Amino acid sequence: MSNSDFGLIGLAVMGQNLVLNVESRGFQVSVYNRTTTVTDEFVAKHPDKKLVGAKSLEEFVQSLASPRKVMIMVKAGGPVDAVIESLIPLLDKGDIIIDGGNSLYTDTERRDKWLSDLGFRFIGAGVSGGEEGARKGPSIMPGGPASTWEVMKPIFESIAAKAEGEPCVFHIGPGGAGHYVKMIHNGIEYGDMQLICEAYNIFKAAGFTPDELAEVFTDWNDGDLESYLIQITAEIFKQKDKKKPLVDLILDTAGQKGTGKWTLINAVENAVVISTINAAVEARILSSMKDKRVAASKILQGPKPEIDVKKKKLVKKVHDALFASKIISYAQGLDLIASMGAEKGWDLNLAKIAAIWRGGCIIRARFLNDITEAYRTNPKLENLMLAPFFTDLLNGFQENWREVISIATLAGIPVPAFSASLGYYDSYRSAVLPANLLQAQRDFFGAHTYERTDKPRGEMFHTDWPDVIG
Repeated sequence: MSNSDFGLIGLAVMGQNLVLNVESRGFQVSVYNRTTTVTDEFVAKHPDKKLVGAKSLEEFVQSLASPRKVMIMVKAGGPVDAVIESLIPLLDKGDIIIDGGNSLYTDTERRDKWLSDLGFRFIGAGVSGGEEGARKGPSIMPGGPASTWEVMKPIFESIAAKAEGEPCVFHIGPGGAGHYVKMIHNGIEYGDMQLICEAYNIFKAAGFTPDELAEVFTDWNDGDLESYLIQITAEIFKQKDKKKPLVDLILDTAGQKGTGKWTLINAVENAVVISTINAAVEARILSSMKDKRVAASKILQGPKPEIDVKKKKLVKKVHDALFASKIISYAQGLDLIASMGAEKGWDLNLAKIAAIWRGGCIIRARFLNDITEAYRTNPKLENLMLAPFFTDLLNGFQENWREVISIATLAGIPVPAFSASLGYYDSYRSAVLPANLLQAQRDFFGAHTYERTDKPRGEMFHTDWPDVIG
């Protein structure tokens, strides 16, 4: 047997499906897992595939054609470094290591420098789509040297999802750009998921059954809200366990792997507002405080969570509120990508980024076609909300958006992401905000100075405020 075109380390679900995807495109693939039985069982399960199982890293490396292309699919952080350290003595200069996990982009930049100094090539590639996407075609966000991308391009383009005939992969930019864009993708995903959950909570208070909700979300997925997350939500409501809706048997405590929190930290560092994503991360944290919430529910008072609105009318209102808030979540994420791209000199192409999110990835949605078109039409678009298509939508959704938040608030139903989205919209469109009072306060207690409305911008003033201590 000839040497393999591609190698993958880490045969968890994502790794296995990626291997099968690569092999199905005509490539021979070598595989290695720290637990040898996992490798043996995987290869034995697919006897008709061009797979080479290795029992050691040395055997794995020797089975690859030069320049070797090794993709690592292990847990982010220390495990990635450990695998790289084990590979270094076995590889030749010019060989390529690809980290396909959810690594923090700063770790990717560190590894890029580390390996390039040793003469190796490195790609940090964000891969989105879950196990189904990995098998049938994910969205891939590779970062690193352009010359290295050219070597990997045939494989990556062949395994990526396709949207309107275009592969959902392109060279994002140098260094950690690929993993950075994947991180923000995940932040938008957090916002999207939380908004859907808030819509569900409103419907539940209005007496919708899971079967009715399955019908609502199926209808939405046939319309302008079509997306992977809406589609799977409809399927979730259909699922039964011993004739009971499974969703009603799942405990209300959400997990997270860290990419949402990384996005928040990065937004603060770049002074970019991502309030919808922030609300979504905080909602997950609050959900994990189950025991505290149960105890507080017996002490803290609020209205009975009931909504008395005709179901058909409520579906339309929540549709508009959800769509408007989803636009805000994407607008905030793309704004952060643009800001970071400018800061790092990555020259990020928002139109192409939106385009590769149209297929394969978790946040794929019909309106990503419109987002792609907005940035193709105006690459310097200041904010997604200002693209005419989205401006018209937001203006049209106004009344129902506000009403849904009011209805939920009066019923004591938490809608933090809906509220944060509307708050961002109202703040962004306000020519005047109450920050004048805030600046007066800062000058009062800290002599931080302020600008004046009757003077040119940039001139700073200070007032000798009265002494209130005594």
